Amino acid sequence: MQVSSLNEVKIYSLSAGRSLPEWLSDRKKRALQKKDVDIRRRIELIQDFEMPTVSTKIKVSRDGQYIMAVGTYKPRIRCYDTYQLSQKFERCLDSEVVTFEILSDDYSKIVFLECGRFVEFHSQHGHYYKTRIPKFGRDFSYHYPSCDLYFVGASSEVYRLNLEQGRFLNSLQTDASESNACDINPVHFLFAMGTAEGKVECWDPRTRNRVGLLDCALNSVTADTEIDGLPSVSALKFDGALNMAVGTSTGQVLLYDLRSSNPLIVKDHHYGLPIKSIQFQHQLDLIISADSRIIKMWNKDTGKIFTSMEPEHDINDVCLYPNSGMLMTANEAPKMNIYYIPVLGPAPKWCSFLDNLTEELEENPESTVYDDYKFVTRKDLENLGLAHLIGSSLLRAYMHGFFMDIRLYHKAKMMANPFAYEEYRREKIRQKIEETRAQRVQLKKLPKVNKELALKLIEEEGEEQQVARKRKQKNLPSLLKDDRFKVMFENPDFQVDEQSEEFRLLNPLVSKISEKRKRKLKLLEELEAQEQEEEEEPEGKASDAESSESSDDEKGWVEEVRKQRKLLRQEEKVKRQERFKEDQQTLLKPQFFEIKEGEEFRSFKDSAKKQKLMKKTLGDRLMLEEKLGTLDVSDTTVGSKQATFKLKK
Repeated sequence: MQVSSLNEVKIYSLSAGRSLPEWLSDRKKRALQKKDVDIRRRIELIQDFEMPTVSTKIKVSRDGQYIMAVGTYKPRIRCYDTYQLSQKFERCLDSEVVTFEILSDDYSKIVFLECGRFVEFHSQHGHYYKTRIPKFGRDFSYHYPSCDLYFVGASSEVYRLNLEQGRFLNSLQTDASESNACDINPVHFLFAMGTAEGKVECWDPRTRNRVGLLDCALNSVTADTEIDGLPSVSALKFDGALNMAVGTSTGQVLLYDLRSSNPLIVKDHHYGLPIKSIQFQHQLDLIISADSRIIKMWNKDTGKIFTSMEPEHDINDVCLYPNSGMLMTANEAPKMNIYYIPVLGPAPKWCSFLDNLTEELEENPESTVYDDYKFVTRKDLENLGLAHLIGSSLLRAYMHGFFMDIRLYHKAKMMANPFAYEEYRREKIRQKIEETRAQRVQLKKLPKVNKELALKLIEEEGEEQQVARKRKQKNLPSLLKDDRFKVMFENPDFQVDEQSEEFRLLNPLVSKISEKRKRKLKLLEELEAQEQEEEEEPEGKASDAESSESSDDEKGWVEEVRKQRKLLRQEEKVKRQERFKEDQQTLLKPQFFEIKEGEEFRSFKDSAKKQKLMKKTLGDRLMLEEKLGTLDVSDTTVGSKQATFKLKK
């Protein structure tokens, strides 16, 4: 059983884990359960709760005892008895099922709408009757007061089949070219159908007249939505007498009050996929909407997301078990998923042990879905030397990195840096000791890094505090106590290099500024003392003295900078002389080249001549060989040419 959590809502996947093949004997099954921990820990809530290939629709009977699902291949229906936690029966059909409806409280009356325009009726014993409708159907609803079946599909008409009289009645003529979904209100039995043009038409079955029209395609387009093409209605569901939810083919869900033509709220799935199912959860006022990729639960008043689920395989249908927190899905996979969400409600009475099981799991929390895996980026893999595993089954791509087994990660890290744990342990011990020291009575100590700078800041802070006390001003925050500059006095990487060229050129300015600040503070103190003694003191002298001092400071700073530049030039000159002496002392040794076997060394000039000769054309080389006498070319009687040459030694 897998446990995942989103928005602090725990979701228990009861169908997680591997399923055992049917053809295995009981002995082999027991042996596998002993060996494999995953098989031993799995929960098989309902035995053989799966289809051969794909499941398309899933529903629960009104009495809650039977769960029915249809799928392929071959097309079939399977009925599961929840009281026995096993399959009750299985029936194969002639063609694939588009949708089906349970007319009775149990499994005794079922209607199937099939692909080949067939409508098939099943009773308790099995197949009962089969008929056809004029056009391909996509959905149908049952009107209980009149026993009418309303079929919508690839036609502008809504076909009505009366089950009491056993015949077709006059069709409802709509303005739509095609219809995709329909539903009947359980309170006042209003019939609503969603069209391919993105509209919802509402009909009164008593008068067989249209009483309302909603343009959902226009209302689904907001400033934030991006759509491709005209949104058509793909799902429809009533809630009570006044509320109706409409799902579009572009991934929006619109909640309407029947008294208004504008939606109360528009929720976008942001996947651009058609909405396949809409369910209402009344205890928490939630709407459960699903497309083929994700199931979203959100508040119908605010639109705030409650939680969401993303199964491994594409979703075909979602069924909420009545008055409970159990959710079932039909997927593009053999296994049908069962989820239990305790926040939505208690477990059904036929599996009440789930409540005790989840309570125990909450008391003793185990590993969640991703606790056994480590997320690593491509750079981390290169540092660990595991980049060659990209594309293999050991790494699973996710977002900007990969998930890998935590055991493999620890092994690779130990091999890459075997002393990493010892270093980590020492660092943790050091941090613990520092924490205990922080609780004692602290003395004013200089930090280990940048002691000179810290001392200067402490002195300046003390002087500024004295001035602030006299002027009754607020003290400014200290750099030493500020968390933003904390690392500058802890990390050795931030140590100021006093021997660097930049520091030596800047240091005269820093020192002069600090001296200037001290002089200014002393001058201010003297001025305040004079003001107390003599109230009528001219201020011109002080400003003149300050200006003269500032000009003297500037001259002194320029001289200091020149002095530092002169020293730097002298140091550079000394370094160059030392390098020159080292170069003179090093003796150049001759280089030796090895000649290949079978070759004679003549001179370097021969190789240069050979290279020039290789650059010439074939004709030029032949003429040169004739001049040297190593080649003799003559005409024959037949008209061809004969060449005689001598090999070089």
